[in-house]
Amino acid sequence: MKWKRLSLGPLQTNGFVIYNESNKALMVDPGGDDEKLLSWLQSEGLSVAAVILTHAHFDHIGAVEAVRQTFNCPVYIHRAEAEWLTKPDLNGSGLFMGIEPISCRPADFYYEKEGLVEIEGFECELYETPGHSPGSVAFYFPDNKVVFSGDVLFRGGVGRTDLPGGDQETLMNTIHNVMLNLPDDTIVANGHGPDTTIGEEKETNPFINGFGW
Repeated sequence: MKWKRLSLGPLQTNGFVIYNESNKALMVDPGGDDEKLLSWLQSEGLSVAAVILTHAHFDHIGAVEAVRQTFNCPVYIHRAEAEWLTKPDLNGSGLFMGIEPISCRPADFYYEKEGLVEIEGFECELYETPGHSPGSVAFYFPDNKVVFSGDVLFRGGVGRTDLPGGDQETLMNTIHNVMLNLPDDTIVANGHGPDTTIGEEKETNPFINGFGW
């Protein structure tokens, strides 16, 4: 398995393309820039088998419909955010001046619980990671030592909790009980900014250290 990070959409959200030797791919969080994203996928000869969302904030879903329609592929999201794709006031695009409201068709499949999941031939461990949003999830690929974590944990920072459904205490519990239990050498492929590792954040992240963890 290989993966590629692409900066997409108005907030330069990190979208990730996970793909195999057969050029079959999963698209994590297609945040926008439809033409740029589709052009890159075409140039690499990749076929997206599914869109998998860490959560449904507007900056992570801007190109969902473009990818879904181009590749005729399903979209997956946690059940807790089932309505967020269709409602700008929930996904945040209806809350900010200058942001065009985003409304997508409903997801095709919903994550219901944690555990080992198989999506179009790709296997990973699915973790529920609420706090930044109620339906946030992370996709952990242990053989590749990488977790695609959305907006939970950043290099030197943590996700915001002032949008609908956010909760600071829940977020910090998620980081402590889920993220920090992953091996220290796990790459954290997060939603904004550079990658980091679990070990690095344990040592240097002031939000984590400030909570005594």
